[in-house]
Amino acid sequence: MNGVMILVAIVAIGAMAAVVWLGVARSSASAAATVERIQRLAPEPPGAAPAEKVVKSEEEWRKQLTPEQFRVARQKGTERAFTGEYWDNHERGVYRCVCCGQELFDSETKFESGTGWPSFWAPIRPSAVATEMDSTLGLTRVEVLCSRCDAHLGHVFDDGPNPTGLRYCMNSASLTFEKR
Repeated sequence: MNGVMILVAIVAIGAMAAVVWLGVARSSASAAATVERIQRLAPEPPGAAPAEKVVKSEEEWRKQLTPEQFRVARQKGTERAFTGEYWDNHERGVYRCVCCGQELFDSETKFESGTGWPSFWAPIRPSAVATEMDSTLGLTRVEVLCSRCDAHLGHVFDDGPNPTGLRYCMNSASLTFEKR
């Protein structure tokens, strides 16, 4: 009887591992497709000059930012849903990087995603943000960074509204807002 139970347990563990692996493979494929969509929808104009990089030490960032801003923007943290300053902001203006001040998103592209984080269907210009694959939490997502200072902003997903079908799900702690 014990041998049968061990065999059943081994088969169950193998099946669970296969499900986890399949989920990771699907999330990787989905993330890769999202990056491809971003590049197709918003190619960088020919001859566009990249922004001059802002580089500071960890100590300099700590002095400039609040503890929450530092945790999110510099250590790739995430604020809790429905707690950030801008998730329910409906004013017209521009969202900037909390670290370097670069313009990132316009309120014209902000939409209600129901997620509890500020969500946009496109950055203010393609070169304002950079993307990287993020495999934390056991799945692969597309991380969004400020192209000027590499601050962690959030993630982009392929379940947004038209015209792009993208949802740039950002952390308020990584942003400042300049009213128009």
